[in-house]
Amino acid sequence: MATLAKLQARSKLLETEYYFRNRVVDTLRKRENEAAVRIQSWFRGCQVRAYIRHLNRIVTVMQKWWRSYLGKKRYQLIVEAAYYTMKMNLYNEMAVRIQKRWRGYRIRKYCFNYYYLKEYLRAVSETNDAVREALEEFAEMKEREERKARLEQIEKQRDQQACKMHYLLSTKQIPGVFNSPFRKQPDPWELRLQKTKPVMRQRAPVAKSQSYQSLSSWLECTSARSFPHSASLPPIDRKQCQGPFRAISDVLQQRYKPLEPTLRVAEPINHLQLAREMLKQEEWMRNVNEKMFLPFSSYHKTEKYIPMIHSSSKYDSGSYGQKHFRSQEPKKWICDKDFQTVLPSFELFSKYGKLYSRAGQIV
Repeated sequence: MATLAKLQARSKLLETEYYFRNRVVDTLRKRENEAAVRIQSWFRGCQVRAYIRHLNRIVTVMQKWWRSYLGKKRYQLIVEAAYYTMKMNLYNEMAVRIQKRWRGYRIRKYCFNYYYLKEYLRAVSETNDAVREALEEFAEMKEREERKARLEQIEKQRDQQACKMHYLLSTKQIPGVFNSPFRKQPDPWELRLQKTKPVMRQRAPVAKSQSYQSLSSWLECTSARSFPHSASLPPIDRKQCQGPFRAISDVLQQRYKPLEPTLRVAEPINHLQLAREMLKQEEWMRNVNEKMFLPFSSYHKTEKYIPMIHSSSKYDSGSYGQKHFRSQEPKKWICDKDFQTVLPSFELFSKYGKLYSRAGQIV
């Protein structure tokens, strides 16, 4: 009983001691768990790293063997290509040497033969001399003809001028300008005036009236008929005056030349209205369908559709907008042969490598 009493007295202390001991054990258990986890993680990391190092060594060996195999194979290909290139270079050098010898022989024998070339140059020089002489003769002949024509033109002008200055001819009573008494011989113009005749005034021809009138004609008041004409005077029996008169043709041309009005005067006043009417007429002529289109109505539904001219034909429908005009259709060909060229080849290309003389032909 005494023991029971002692135990009952110490029960509260045991509960407190049990609580503190369990608390300490829980703290130590947590630290031990963390330490065990750390040890396990370090050990497992060591195992994984060792395994990875082992795999790296194995992979390195495999890559080394595979790369060595690829390098040997590539080296064989390079050696074969170098051998083939060296062989082709050798063949090319031998071919070039053969071609050089043959071309030199051919050029010396056929193209640049000394005797043929000498004969060709001699013939060319003779032809050139003949052509040059003919050209020189032709140039001299043309120069003589031009000089003769120039002299004839000058003489003609001098004769016309002498005809105009015929009134300066000297007479028995009055010496002329070109017949000075202080000169031993008369002036050449004096002799020319004696040979020529004076310019006689001709009667003006009657101008023919034009019966037609153009669309852009001038006003009627400006025509030649609107001006009053004086009656022709009776002819004068006395001698015509001499002097530097103008030619009658030049005077008539200046007098009766046609009128050249400006654009503003030549065009009618209602030119804009006429242009608009002409434009409307052209549009009306170009229109194929003159009927007005009435949308949202049944007026045009009963009428028959009239196709366009260029899209309908009694032979075949056109291919406008559907096919190319230059498209080929082998199914419609008459024969199975393809098209052949009809025109001959260029003549310049056929003469390539040849000369224009017998010396350059290949025997």
